Amino acid sequence: MNEKSTSSAMHIDAAAIMHAARKLEQGGLVAFPTETVYGLGGDAENPAAIAAIYAAKGRPANHPVIVHVSPEADIGYWAASVPVQARRLIASFWPGPLTLILKRAAHIPDAVAGGQDSVGLRCPSHPVAQALLREFRGGKGGIAGPSANKFGHVSPTTAEHVREEFGSDADSLVDYVLDGGQSEVGIESTIVDLSRIDTHGPVLLRPGQISADRIAAVLGVPLSSPDASAPRASGTLDAHYAPNTPVVQVGPDALPQVLEKLAAAGKKVALICRLQTSHVVAVTRPMPEAADAYAHDLYAALRDMDHAGVDIIVVEALPVSGEWQGVNDRLRRAAFDSQGLLSSLS
Repeated sequence: MNEKSTSSAMHIDAAAIMHAARKLEQGGLVAFPTETVYGLGGDAENPAAIAAIYAAKGRPANHPVIVHVSPEADIGYWAASVPVQARRLIASFWPGPLTLILKRAAHIPDAVAGGQDSVGLRCPSHPVAQALLREFRGGKGGIAGPSANKFGHVSPTTAEHVREEFGSDADSLVDYVLDGGQSEVGIESTIVDLSRIDTHGPVLLRPGQISADRIAAVLGVPLSSPDASAPRASGTLDAHYAPNTPVVQVGPDALPQVLEKLAAAGKKVALICRLQTSHVVAVTRPMPEAADAYAHDLYAALRDMDHAGVDIIVVEALPVSGEWQGVNDRLRRAAFDSQGLLSSLS
């Protein structure tokens, strides 16, 4: 039985941090909290540890992972070049939920980049993550850390979610779990590609709670959408972040009719909505009205509804303004494989 730890975001358990760092240095995997979601971490310069991450998650080998670094890290160690635009974004948003894609330094393993010539770098703001990064290899190491869940599933925002996700396999796949409380942001980081800045400008690969408008304000130019030659990046497949129960999004005006159709078809429904509702469904999960608070609660809500014994999870469609871009992105991907479900009821 592998050891587990319990600490909190308010109190750093130094012994737990040291133990987790030693596990990483020995090639083991450590689940650790960040402000976005919990990561499944391994030594970013150890190909065997990276392979273990891919195996534990069931992740395709060509799907790159993000390297987490300490606030004091030398970005030039990881990147072949660090353009001025990257320096501006680092000064404005790090530590925080922003990942930068840069040209990879030649000595950084292909495995961490999914075989590409770029690398994703992020400095998390969570105090437990920062303590771990500072302890690991004296603050000079990087932790490859995709979300600590099976590939394509809902990301974990608590240590209990991590253990729940891996179930009976947790002790054999994960050497240590650092508990830092619930993740504050709740969805994964914004990803911006700067690896082709001279030819393509800054490109938004994945939206998050640092909005494209805020990033554009720092850079002085708008962000472009991904093109065919854009680097592959974490969490950008059409179907992702999905619970086992099918998810559909429905506009507020269409909700009554859709719920009637589902009831007529004998479907047991879980409803996730922002406003109070009189709709009769098996279970309702009320959500905050503000975008940041909604993001914080989203994955826990999807996990709870996935365990509610229903046939379908109906999510009230959200506003389309910029502050909702990250949440809408996650819900669109979560619902991708269920797109035809409602039309089949007509």
